[in-house]
Amino acid sequence: MEIDTLAIVQARMGSTRFPGKVLQEVMAQPLIEVLLRRLSLAKRVDKIVVAIPVTEENDVLSSTVKEIGLDVFRGDERDVLSRFYEAARRYTPEFVVRVTGDCPLIDPQLVDLIVDCFKNGQAEYGSNTKPPTYPDGLDVEVFSYGALVRAHKEAVESFDREHVTPYIVRTAKGEIVNVTNDHDFSTERWTVDNPEDLVVIRNIIERFHPDITFSWMDVMQLRTWNPAAFTANRKIARNEGGQMHTGQKLWARAKKVIPGGNMLLSKRPEMFLPGGWPTYFSKAKGCTVCDLDGREFSDFSVMGVGTNTLGYGNDEVDEAVIRAVTQGNMSTLNCPEEVYLAEKLIETHPWAQMVRFARTGGEANAIAVRIARAATDKDKIAICGYHGWHDWYLSANLASDQNLDGHLLPGLAPKGVPRSLMGEVLPFRYNRFDELEGLVSRHEIGAIKMEVSRNQGPAEGFLEQVRALATRENIVLIFDECTSGFRTTFGGLHKAYGINPDMAIFGKALGNGYAITSVIGIEPVMTVAQDTFISSTFWTERIGSAAGLKTLEVMEREKSWETITKIGEDVTRRWRILAENYGLPIRFSGISSLPGFIIESADWLQYKTLISQEMLKRGFLASNVLYASIAHNAELVDWYFENLQPIFAQIKDCEDGREIASLLEGEPCHSGFRRLN
Repeated sequence: MEIDTLAIVQARMGSTRFPGKVLQEVMAQPLIEVLLRRLSLAKRVDKIVVAIPVTEENDVLSSTVKEIGLDVFRGDERDVLSRFYEAARRYTPEFVVRVTGDCPLIDPQLVDLIVDCFKNGQAEYGSNTKPPTYPDGLDVEVFSYGALVRAHKEAVESFDREHVTPYIVRTAKGEIVNVTNDHDFSTERWTVDNPEDLVVIRNIIERFHPDITFSWMDVMQLRTWNPAAFTANRKIARNEGGQMHTGQKLWARAKKVIPGGNMLLSKRPEMFLPGGWPTYFSKAKGCTVCDLDGREFSDFSVMGVGTNTLGYGNDEVDEAVIRAVTQGNMSTLNCPEEVYLAEKLIETHPWAQMVRFARTGGEANAIAVRIARAATDKDKIAICGYHGWHDWYLSANLASDQNLDGHLLPGLAPKGVPRSLMGEVLPFRYNRFDELEGLVSRHEIGAIKMEVSRNQGPAEGFLEQVRALATRENIVLIFDECTSGFRTTFGGLHKAYGINPDMAIFGKALGNGYAITSVIGIEPVMTVAQDTFISSTFWTERIGSAAGLKTLEVMEREKSWETITKIGEDVTRRWRILAENYGLPIRFSGISSLPGFIIESADWLQYKTLISQEMLKRGFLASNVLYASIAHNAELVDWYFENLQPIFAQIKDCEDGREIASLLEGEPCHSGFRRLN
């Protein structure tokens, strides 16, 4: 049979925002069946074929369509243009109608109207979406088979391959045909791309059941009679999904099931580029990160939030982990690697004699505080720096929400922290020995817990004074080196200053991306760990210790701390040159291997957002900091600055009067902690 017009319905189970949406049931019918039965009523369509990805999860969809009695073509999941072409090639029609599987209310009379107008116009492409005037969910595209063949042969961009028709539209011979309605109803939303959409569709279909031949105008009448049935998805913009990358779609989905969207504030896209950040990765190697759409980016940002000084996926570390997994990660017995790792950390820090392990920085900090309190029999802790999320730390903000504002993250609310802990943790500012001395004189302090350095180095004599005070007053001195460890020396940053604490905490870089943290300390303090209960099942798994051992081996051989320090110093120097060239006031912070900058302006957050926005377009994950790794070679650094330079020029224009809002494509990034809805 010769086919003039073939309708191809693209459908799949793997929607990022609403998996399995096409098989959601309404009145005991899957949505795909409602769509296909309605489309089959179109008189201008000779045949319908459903183009489905050739993946196992789509087998159930294929079976459902075949049970309905329609043809199925299985093709590439991501290259939808190829799937369309191969499906059409089976039938070699004159014309192709494209319908997506998330439009169960497709109107057959409207399909016929668009096909007729397209053929009468003798064009290569026609639709009712350029611009749209019909409700979202009634979208129909028609194009010649020849245009589809040409697009399949010529289109190379991933966007064109995924979305089928953009290349056809751009290269269509003659004017395109667009069918418009007398009144613009384009803000109405009758598609199914989110669970909220399904609520609306169910309301509509249940109202007309068992009739499925109702027209789109019948639905508009229902909209007038019962507007409440259409409110569930009112906040979702038309074609929102088409404007979002896969990671952005998954983030929207994540926030519905995970409070805040994820487990780490520092990885939330709102901290970089709200609405535009890739958010999720599929793979990472060296300093290259690949997102869920296959786009590759050079990571000139936080490199796994500081975990990967050897670069992502270091071969030797990964091989050690794979070997550990193969041999068994957990058993009733203990893994020997934790003993070897403890001995290596003590060898690297001769002042220490004992080690305890955990898997996260927050855990290690809590362990250290518990041990210090047990060793001194004093509850109060003087702190300087960021030390995690646990009650003991956030209790500093019970007296005032601003107590911790100078310690990395402003706005940390102590909700859920028992008010009975008020006054147990007392902050002091870095390099303000007078503040610490005052706390010690007024309170029974059991431990001084501080970062050796974060945004600035120690003033002359500051660390020496702290050490002397702790010794004199029998206070346990704890250096939190979760961030700074193994970045300036082979071991703690304190080694560079010649000041030994009583306890030190290491994390982040210790396992090069695998979860392992440690608390090391002097024997008189550490042995007290046996007098209090500190224990956890997964602190004994094998992967972390195996990764830590191999990471230290590679670090020591490569002298990684020297490499990343040089990289950070070079980057800071070039940031300074850029700022001077454009007359921008710039301030630097961080240790050499973790440099950061701030352009001193009231519009700084907008400028920071602009950097992330524009560098993303150029293939970089970038902000105003660099967590250096040995994978950041000179060629990459040069390419980074070549792309950063024109953005500094834009910032200079804004400082001279250009409106920064005109350059931003979304909201500014967040600063510090705030609730993310």
